[in-house]
Amino acid sequence: MHTERFTFPGHSGDLLAARLDLPDGAHIATALLAHCFTCGKDIMAARRIAARLAAQGIAVLRFDFTGLGHSGGEFENTSFTSNVADLVAAADTLDERGMAPSLIIGHSLGGAAVLRASGQIPSIKAVATIGAPFDPEHVTHNFNDALDDIVTKGAGEVILGGRPIRIGAEFIEDVKASELAPDIANLNKALLVMHAPLDDVVGVENATRIFLAAKHPKSFVTLDDADHLVTRQKDADYAADVIASWAGKYLDLKHPAPPIGAPEGVTRTDEVDPNGFRQDVFAGPKHHVVADEPESYGGTDQGLTPYQFLAAGLGACTSMTIRMYARRKKWPLDHVSVDVTHNRVHAQDAGVEVGPLDQFTRKITLKGKLDDSQRQRLLEIADKCPVHRSLEAGAHITTELKPVAEAALI
Repeated sequence: MHTERFTFPGHSGDLLAARLDLPDGAHIATALLAHCFTCGKDIMAARRIAARLAAQGIAVLRFDFTGLGHSGGEFENTSFTSNVADLVAAADTLDERGMAPSLIIGHSLGGAAVLRASGQIPSIKAVATIGAPFDPEHVTHNFNDALDDIVTKGAGEVILGGRPIRIGAEFIEDVKASELAPDIANLNKALLVMHAPLDDVVGVENATRIFLAAKHPKSFVTLDDADHLVTRQKDADYAADVIASWAGKYLDLKHPAPPIGAPEGVTRTDEVDPNGFRQDVFAGPKHHVVADEPESYGGTDQGLTPYQFLAAGLGACTSMTIRMYARRKKWPLDHVSVDVTHNRVHAQDAGVEVGPLDQFTRKITLKGKLDDSQRQRLLEIADKCPVHRSLEAGAHITTELKPVAEAALI
């Protein structure tokens, strides 16, 4: 992932600080992300979700709302309505760059804002919320005793996230007057509602009300024991993976043709955490899996090991080759399964005159009314699968260091 930083004018003309996280490979869609109330574009959850989506080919624009982070203006003079206007301004900026967003994601009050803003952004096809309140006024529960002072004095200071924030009376009046039910009912876009049942800031009943107010297509996914700010990496990664998989059904993804010399496309591995071994594996822009190592080897056991991937390739190719042959012969093969195990053995055990080598053992199950000669022939055909031949013959591997500038060309 590489990032472009820039500013754009928000609802009042003040310049808003933005980060556009771009995929290293093919750019297949663009998303707009709205952060939680008084947070900022660089909050941990926003960073991780943007990184995961970018790794899957979806560019993500995140920015600081007016008066927050590195953006200009005074937060005291903003409101829920102005946040919505900032989102529309961000979408217009993307549109001017030829990257009109088709996916919009909102966290907490940002989730409420995207539910309203999406109706004002024609390019949006899918909306995802994380820990969003059904009623924007819900946020005032955090103001405690300062609420009366804000209303009577026109502004007041509250402590949010351990830091002082000045809130204007206009904000209070605006969230009180904002009712999202009509926006949700008339969304006319696919909706994904994500919420943690144990969220003690915005209760999960808010997700229920949002979901019930929406029309299909709509989906609800629980974030289990995640906290409201989705601070744990595994929770942010899960949210991003679900969003990317879900959105693919509703977005017009721009899948590129494979590069010359690589008919199956590029398979890329991206390190998730430099302190562990987990890898995101992307086979072109359409397919994503996870590689890892067991906990006993310092990994987190969240994906297949490299040798399990190799075994999977052999097993899948074996099954496909058998199926193709049986189909051509019109034999009554009902089902094929292949169990593959891997081990390091000594040369003499394998009957060869070289040093230690890798041994893959296949156990093939063939179901159907096949006679003995057909079963024996299919067992012979298994040895003709391309991956089997590649493993036995060995492969020539060339390795080169790719200049950073080439990353965007894949």
